Amino acid sequence: MKRIFSPRRRPRQPRKNGFTLIELMVVIVIIGLLGTVVVINVLPSQDKALVTKAQTDIATLGQAMEMYRLDHFNYPDQGAGLAALVNPPGRSQGYIKRLPDDPWGNPYRYSVPGRNGPYDIYSLGADGAPGGEDNAADIYGE
Repeated sequence: MKRIFSPRRRPRQPRKNGFTLIELMVVIVIIGLLGTVVVINVLPSQDKALVTKAQTDIATLGQAMEMYRLDHFNYPDQGAGLAALVNPPGRSQGYIKRLPDDPWGNPYRYSVPGRNGPYDIYSLGADGAPGGEDNAADIYGE
């Protein structure tokens, strides 16, 4: 028997491997969204870490200040400042090896008398100016 209708077979075209433009755009959008979520969650943590480091440095300087007071029966005056912890009078070694800078690269401040005690050791924060808010606020020891 003869076939009257014989569908023509199309020659096989080579299969195209790869991604369509839509698939690539979807992947790029997803990567962008994930990157945004990471940045939103990581940046505030970095600011908190810098403030915590400043508080830790201030506490360390406060401990050195107490050791100075035990040896000299008073705290350094405003003129001697924190440098008296590195080169104290009448002692060959300091209470600390060197004065650290705050996490923003500014020197820590020292004032006598303090706001609520005999002295204050503080950082001016990220902006390096008195006052401010958030991570630019002044950071005092506790």
